[in-house]
Amino acid sequence: MSDDHEHHHEHAPEQAAPATPDDAGSQALAEAMRSSFAIVKFVMAALVIVFLCSGIFQVGPQEKAVVLRFGKTVGTGEKALLGPGLHWSFPYPIDEVVKIPFKEVQSVSSTIGWYFTTPEQELSGEEIPAGPSLNPAVDGYVITADRNIIHTKATIYYQINDPIRAVFHFSAGTNSALSLAGVSNIVQNALNNSLLYTAAHFDADDMLYNNVAGFEDDVQQRVIQLADEEDLGITIQQCNVVSIPPRQLQDIFNQVTDARQNRNKVLDDAHTYENQVTNSANAQAAAIVYEAISASSNYVASVQADANVLTNVLPNYKINPALFKQMELVRAVGQALTNANFKAYLPTTANGEPTELRLLLNREPPGTPTETQAGSQSP
Repeated sequence: MSDDHEHHHEHAPEQAAPATPDDAGSQALAEAMRSSFAIVKFVMAALVIVFLCSGIFQVGPQEKAVVLRFGKTVGTGEKALLGPGLHWSFPYPIDEVVKIPFKEVQSVSSTIGWYFTTPEQELSGEEIPAGPSLNPAVDGYVITADRNIIHTKATIYYQINDPIRAVFHFSAGTNSALSLAGVSNIVQNALNNSLLYTAAHFDADDMLYNNVAGFEDDVQQRVIQLADEEDLGITIQQCNVVSIPPRQLQDIFNQVTDARQNRNKVLDDAHTYENQVTNSANAQAAAIVYEAISASSNYVASVQADANVLTNVLPNYKINPALFKQMELVRAVGQALTNANFKAYLPTTANGEPTELRLLLNREPPGTPTETQAGSQSP
């Protein structure tokens, strides 16, 4: 029995070696878990890489960017601004990237002063029918200086020229981030304020007809003033304003417009006639004045010439008055008889006395032969 017992103990380990079904399942599960852990590690590593790579962002040529880490800026002042190109930051929610459209023209429109329209109707330009009266709950309007009600809307165009001021507000040595939507909202609020403020200083006729450009310019100046007070770091480029009367009173305003146009036409015609009469009178006055000046100049020149002649001949007269008189007489008679058909010269006598010549001149013109015969036959 001892041999059998020893033989049994010698073969006992060989009987425990074969694996049971439970041991095989555990081993397969362990192998599967090791493979799964390897796959999970690979996926987690890939996710980490993708997560980190998602922090790569690009800043455009007309943009600046600011990185906010848990709500606070990375860097201060100019160092907080990232220029154009590729950059990296921790993905959200660790970091947040705020891009600033630097020098890009942006626009906002007013949200007050205009009657109710849907965005689709405004884009399509569709004119919705006017109700019997304004509905203050949905229709916007402004009150003018002469206590009238009109509709008005405005669009402002601006550029961000100082990104630091546009994105940060500095106070007490700390800076807090301000989103670009906040800047746009401030500009929009300033535009709404400007419309209400400026409309209260303009009459309805000036806003609609007489001084449209002046109203538009004052709205823009008011926006510029408010933007400077808020120190937004923006430049206002342009402001467009459109104003119309209430649609319920459109017919009455059209009648006023027609009357104003007729009045302007009458005034224009009157001014045209006035200009014609004034120009004609000015031309006649200028002609009369020119003629008077010319006559005055000619008369003065004639008198001056006569004076010069007398001044020149005075020495000759003083030398020999008789000879001078004779020469002047001959010259005057020669001029008088230049075109005479009959000329007679009387020589002097031997003793130097002039020859006496007597002419019988008839006071009446000689009649024709017919008239002479008729006169002789008359009783």
